[in-house]
Amino acid sequence: MKRRRGRPIVIPTAGALIIGLAVAACAPEDRATPAGPTQSPWPGDEWPVSTPAAEGIDPAAIDALVSDIAAGRYGLIDHFLLIRNGRVVADHHWDHHDTYVELLAAQEDTVEHQYNYDHPAWHPFYRDTRLHSLQSVTKSVMSVAFGIAVDAGHIPPVGAEAWPYFTGYGVDPSEPARADATLEDFLTMRSGISWAAPGQTYEDGTHPTTVMELSDAWIDYVVSRPVTVEPGTRFDYNDGVSVMLGRIVHEATGQRIDAWAEEHLFEPIGIDEYYWKTTPAGEVDSEGGLYLTSHDLARVGYLMLRQGEWDGRQVVSADWVRASTSAVVPDVNPANDRPDPGYGYQWWVPVHEDGETRIFAANGYGGQFMHVIPEHDLISVFNGWTLHERPEFASWMAMQERILPAVTRED
Repeated sequence: MKRRRGRPIVIPTAGALIIGLAVAACAPEDRATPAGPTQSPWPGDEWPVSTPAAEGIDPAAIDALVSDIAAGRYGLIDHFLLIRNGRVVADHHWDHHDTYVELLAAQEDTVEHQYNYDHPAWHPFYRDTRLHSLQSVTKSVMSVAFGIAVDAGHIPPVGAEAWPYFTGYGVDPSEPARADATLEDFLTMRSGISWAAPGQTYEDGTHPTTVMELSDAWIDYVVSRPVTVEPGTRFDYNDGVSVMLGRIVHEATGQRIDAWAEEHLFEPIGIDEYYWKTTPAGEVDSEGGLYLTSHDLARVGYLMLRQGEWDGRQVVSADWVRASTSAVVPDVNPANDRPDPGYGYQWWVPVHEDGETRIFAANGYGGQFMHVIPEHDLISVFNGWTLHERPEFASWMAMQERILPAVTRED
């Protein structure tokens, strides 16, 4: 675990205790300061704190949501964080450690290894710290680091061919199925590489992601998969392609994605504690292996909300932010008779209208969700670990169904 400030924060393990975090510990910021309600602050070591009412959100609606989470109606939620105008207005943590231990006892695989998702030493928190498994939210964070490498000129614009980066793995990039695949095709999950069958779940031992995660040579496994669809023509969610994108950063910059992200993304925005899984071959798990605190994940969302700027420094270009959070793929499942989310550069776009993004999101297995709503200067983070049951309500929809209707004024 990378750490440069302070000691790891140990999670209590006694029952389903609700822990009051910064909102309870800190006095709300005085909104009558010269900064005024239209000027959002930058977080230092800690986020500024306010109240829902002071930031134009109905407090009763947020209290009702928190009560439903505490009652288990949203599954096993570990942390709910809500930020408006750069200020924390709701911050709640629930301790489910004992429940996770009980769930492990009910599983066949009780071995402690990093891809045993039922083992409480690894999931959802990393070894009794507040670093929470992000699962596929990792992809969105990786995409920001990828964009920084593009901005710096290490990686060419996204129209460049993708497969030449993998000639060292025995790939012939001139093969007709691969020759036309671009970096943008990889970023938008339109690689053409065959992955999971329709309806196949991660619990299926034959799912390609499961096979990859339990293998010794991840990239070799991914590049050996056949290309069965013309690249750029069909969205096909593929964890292996995100591993390939992380490898491209390594190949182009000379730094693994964890070291590159630490220097060029994490440090500039104040993230100094994280853990990132590595594969047996020493590559970084850029499809699902990152752990951050909820507060630090929100920093990534805030960076994107602020068009790549952090306190006067352009960390990633505004052009990359706009492209990443636009619905490059307008509908990930056009066969449905209902609106489906769009997809950008490893970011989901659940709400978009006439080419304009209303909400963009990072989404991860087990209940990891971060939603960003530029129009309302709003960020929500949900971290949880609901694997073996379907809860009454989905935290994926909490922003749209519970939080946005509670916004009572614009600031």
